[in-house]
Parts: sequence; C-alpha cells; structure tokens
Amino acid sequence: MSFLRLAVAIVAALTLTSAVPAFAQDGSANREAVSKLDFMRGVWVGEATGMAPNGQPYRITQTERIGPLLGGEILAIEGRGYQADGTTAFNAFAVVSWDATAGKYEMRSYALGRSGTFPFTLTEDGYVWEIPAGPGVVRYQAEVTAETFHEVGDFVMEGQPSRRMFEMTLTRRGDTDWPAAGAIDPAH
Repeated sequence: MSFLRLAVAIVAALTLTSAVPAFAQDGSANREAVSKLDFMRGVWVGEATGMAPNGQPYRITQTERIGPLLGGEILAIEGRGYQADGTTAFNAFAVVSWDATAGKYEMRSYALGRSGTFPFTLTEDGYVWEIPAGPGVVRYQAEVTAETFHEVGDFVMEGQPSRRMFEMTLTRRGDTDWPAAGAIDPAH
C-alpha cells in the first residue's frame, strides 16, 4: 500500500471512529495549546557551555530555530552547536505537541543518536522538561523573554545537590518561516 493510501485510510478510520473526540478531528485544540508556545518561535543565537559525555567541559556557539508545522499543531525545534572553527559540534531536533486526550504537552527529542518522548511543562516564563538518567534525571529549565532565551540542564538525584551539565544564553535574531517554508509545489 502506498504511503498516500495508508494516510488516507488512517484519516478515514479516525474520522469514522466514534471514540475519537471531535477536537482531535480538526486539530483546533492542538493549535490552541501549541499557540501558547509562540514565545519560543524565531531564530536564536548565543553561547552554550557544558560537560561532554566524556567529562570534558565545552563552549560552543549555539543556534536554535523554532517554528510551527502542520498548521500550528506542532512546534519544531532545531538546535545546532558550532565549534570555533565553524564545524557542527552538536545537532538536535525536537517536536513539541499537545496531547488533547491526556491534557498535556510532550516533547519528542532526537540528539546524539538517541531519542525519546518526554513530558514538557509550561512555566510562568518558559518551560521545564526532563530526561531520565540512571538513578536521576536531567532537568532542563528555560526562561524566555522577547529578546533572551536562557536554558540550563541539571542532573538531579534525590539526596544529592544538583549538578549543572548545560547552560545556554541566546539572543533573538528575528523571525523564521522554518520549517513550513519551501513546501513542495505539486504543480511543478
């Protein structure tokens, strides 16, 4: 079965299934929830420091480009870290979406050959998300204003002081039409 036929079959099945709530059929609840993340959209550039998996400290130029996709139902995020010579030291991709059935956000993240889906929580001035890490978690917390994007990643384990593993401070460079720009024109 072709991808297009499979996609049409899935959409038809979801539309005809009475167990699927009405808001899941048109995506309006997802778009409304994801629009609360608009403060993150744009192009951001600055410095990031941290501890590499081998225990060595690093300092890179970090870039983030963040924009909506699927008519605003998801938020796509690409982060790249560049070494002083311009080579890419780090590249990550994530999608933040709203699960209307569960009533919460989630982040699907891809980096360093690993991937996972993690809870993503809005805060008064940013967000928090966590990755399980052995007996603890790496907790990422961000504060975002109209001009600055500050995120830290701390290893947190019960009964021990948290350890900073990552920190970035970025400045907003402007808007972006990524990733929605450049869609394929079926007429050409």
